[in-house]
Amino acid sequence: QVQLVESGGGLVQAGGSAILACTLTGRPFNNYDIGWFRQAPGKEREFVAAVRRSGAGTLYAEFAKGRFILSNDNAKRSVFLQMNSLKPEATAVYYCASTDHQFGYWLLGSPPQYDHWGKGTQVTVAS
Repeated sequence: QVQLVESGGGLVQAGGSAILACTLTGRPFNNYDIGWFRQAPGKEREFVAAVRRSGAGTLYAEFAKGRFILSNDNAKRSVFLQMNSLKPEATAVYYCASTDHQFGYWLLGSPPQYDHWGKGTQVTVAS
């Protein structure tokens, strides 16, 4: 059974950076697309970024382009989300999710496409 664990959240000053990690266990890491989502208090969960299995491609939300960077470490079975130039509105719980289904690239940002979710890690950006 797939298990996902996020780490790396915490308190960051506005303009600073944070690196989140998502570690997948229980199944072969390279079989899964990994997505990052976030949910702020009182708001719906929104897509941040995603990477295709085996690093075959990435997709970023508009707000993340140019500031957030995804990377893989297959040996660590992990996907990393580096977030730069953080703003207070980035304060949220960040979740990673995985899927092994086959679907179009443009659906990577759709939460229903994902089967497994981590418990999330809090990122707070102080102004």
